[in-house]
Amino acid sequence: MGNYIVVVDHPKDWMEGLPETELVSINDYLTDPRYLEAKGLHVVNLCRSYRYLGTGYYCSLLAEARHHRVIPSVRTLQDLSSKAIYSLGVEDLDSLVNKSLKKRGAGLTFTAFEVLVIFGQTQEPQLEELGRQLFELYRAPLLKVEFRRADKWRIGSLKAAHLNALPSDQVELFAAAFEAHTHRRWVRPRTKNVYRYDMAILWDPNEKLPPSNKRALQGFQKAGRALGLDVELIERKDYASLAEYDALFIRETTAVNHHTYRFAKKAESEGMVVIDDPDSILRCTNKVYLHELFQQHKVPAPKTLVLRKGEPVDIAAQLEFPLVLKIPHGSFSRGVYKARNQRECREYAERLFRESDLILAQEFLYTEFDWRVGLFNGEPLFVCQYFMSKQHWQIVRHGANGKSSAGDSRSYLVDDAPKEVVRIALKAARNIGKGLYGVDIKQNEDGLFVMEVNDNPNIDAGVEDACLKDELYRMVCAEFLRRLEGRGRRAGDSTT
Repeated sequence: MGNYIVVVDHPKDWMEGLPETELVSINDYLTDPRYLEAKGLHVVNLCRSYRYLGTGYYCSLLAEARHHRVIPSVRTLQDLSSKAIYSLGVEDLDSLVNKSLKKRGAGLTFTAFEVLVIFGQTQEPQLEELGRQLFELYRAPLLKVEFRRADKWRIGSLKAAHLNALPSDQVELFAAAFEAHTHRRWVRPRTKNVYRYDMAILWDPNEKLPPSNKRALQGFQKAGRALGLDVELIERKDYASLAEYDALFIRETTAVNHHTYRFAKKAESEGMVVIDDPDSILRCTNKVYLHELFQQHKVPAPKTLVLRKGEPVDIAAQLEFPLVLKIPHGSFSRGVYKARNQRECREYAERLFRESDLILAQEFLYTEFDWRVGLFNGEPLFVCQYFMSKQHWQIVRHGANGKSSAGDSRSYLVDDAPKEVVRIALKAARNIGKGLYGVDIKQNEDGLFVMEVNDNPNIDAGVEDACLKDELYRMVCAEFLRRLEGRGRRAGDSTT
């Protein structure tokens, strides 16, 4: 298997005139075990659609889970899906845009036009440097850039394009740019540094199941201020003032197509210390990604099948009933169904496929409680047992009236918790990042099984802090402070 592969919906998408390369259909890449086991692979994702939770999106997502180097990355796809996000990256290019278009010369009497950037190259020599910088920011094989002029020229929109958008007169350029890219050293984008010590906690006062209750938020504020961090609570409406802070702690349930991800992305673009960071949100909020990651690193997990819309699978031949069906991006037990027979399985699968091209079928493991290990920067913070809601098979029970109820809990100091539970949790989270994670583990007579890794774990007063009390909040804030101090200060900044 070559070092580079190109993933397409169908081999015929690779049009005549393009160089010979190893073409892989999206179906083969998602399902063929060879690609799950392949090491050191570079993937160029040229699927026809990159929509969220579509097969093109999953191509990039699973490539990252398999530690393949892929363009476009999931972050690039997510960034390009929202003008509010990609505008953060291109706003510094306004002067280069006007300089480049001034070089383009006469004929710019119109107020809008489009250019295709192919692996950082364009047909127009005057836009060469601009194309290169756009590719450094958003590594997509094909970028469709729309320029608009009011008082001056600006980038009006930026979208990932596909091979079917490639004009016939640019096939030769694509071939040359592709060859140049596949022989180039892989470079990761650089991030900015931060220097000051003000921290914002993003929360939603109206959220029904927030990751931290009000007393816990007060605990973070008290601990942070004792360490020299000015900790303030902010809400969604405060997005425009986010850059006034040096660190962002998201204490609102995260999701990719949600303002929490936009906050995380903006914070990162401003050089802030941010938890949850955008990568952790992208990875942890998708259970298909976690399934692939657990397989890669032999993390014990329930037997799981990834089901693709439109492809019949004999689930009953591989899993026993009852089984669990899950949407990849559910949280707090939402989007999770227990199917007792084939009829229920078809009914729930049809419901979930309305939201995602891939869903999961998983063996049902009933336990009286789940373990939760909280980790930050690769170190365990706390261990809890969450017991199932009364007369229910999940920790949180969602009623038809919109109300929810949860089971009891019991907290442990890390040193008092079962060592194997902590060890398995560390193994599960090791390859996701250095963020704040909650690893959920089931235990029965057959052993320990990791269910998922949460990027936004609960830290509630009276539950997770039951053993450590104020020390838990101090430990979290101390890690924020360590990261801030580790990134240095600008000359002339005062000491907090």
